[in-house]
Amino acid sequence: MMYRLARTAIFQLDPEHAHDLAMKNFKRFTGTPLDIFYRQNLPPRPTQVMGLHFKNPVGLAAGLDKNGECIEAFGAMGFGFIEVGTVTPRPQDGNDKPRLFRVIPAEGIINRMGFNNHGVDALVENVKKAKYDGILGINIGKNKDTPLENGKDDYLICMDKVYDHAGYIAVNISSPNTPGLRSLQYGEALDDLLSSLKARQNELAESRGKYVPLALKIAPDMSEEELVQVADSLVRHGIDGVIATNTTLDRSLVEGMPHAHEAGGLSGRPVQNKSTEVIRRLHQELNGKLPIIGVGGIDSVMSAKEKMMAGAELVQVYSGFIYHGPRLVKDIVRNI
Repeated sequence: MMYRLARTAIFQLDPEHAHDLAMKNFKRFTGTPLDIFYRQNLPPRPTQVMGLHFKNPVGLAAGLDKNGECIEAFGAMGFGFIEVGTVTPRPQDGNDKPRLFRVIPAEGIINRMGFNNHGVDALVENVKKAKYDGILGINIGKNKDTPLENGKDDYLICMDKVYDHAGYIAVNISSPNTPGLRSLQYGEALDDLLSSLKARQNELAESRGKYVPLALKIAPDMSEEELVQVADSLVRHGIDGVIATNTTLDRSLVEGMPHAHEAGGLSGRPVQNKSTEVIRRLHQELNGKLPIIGVGGIDSVMSAKEKMMAGAELVQVYSGFIYHGPRLVKDIVRNI
């Protein structure tokens, strides 16, 4: 009820301004009595995935806390894991504003943010300061002005810098908002990227005495053949997990709604079934060889359970969290 009232006020604001204001208040309230507005005590639902121990299987998806500024606040909400980023080697402003839009009738969000972030060094400093006892994933990407043929260098730079501070590293090659990025999901480009990342992971594991799992985040808009090829590449290169899925370019479910014509990736309820079908097909193809983290339109206990029944071992929320607040995390953890 409290969040519903707050949301009414928040939704009067421009979406990006509302996001920035919320993040500013999360930082301000952390460690003070005012964190009572979002702090939750949840029952333990421990699970082992990718060799890691998760307090519960419900995580925060990348994109909400791009710079790792509010890790403790999200931890207080009861998330079993938090994924920060997407972060790039160098700071970048992202795409021109406005670039974030609510599709309220569908409980969806369209964004064309373009990996706006303060750069990997700033994120690492924030992670070092954070007091969080859950699993922290760090989502890495490439700078917009890095030529596509040099894209893997950006991922390797980020991997080197975040390795010591991450519970796992998520590799984002599926955002629709960086030109050409999604082409890295296919064929020789994908094999080249995954083999380079795996080789660096092995080097770092040996030199640091610590193995940090790698997970690839994929798009929901792949054909059956493309999905099979991605699954094959993940297994061949020994990648530790797959995050399914990112946002969609499909507008069929929101056609005619306010802001539906805006360019960018659509998240929330409109991607729910599409994401679940990708998870189901991936699960069949992977046959348990690596775990799936399910994300896309999770806005209730039932939608979380559907992802897990389709084959996801962990789930993440983003748009559902915007529309329903921290209570969504509590409801899922208690009833999963």
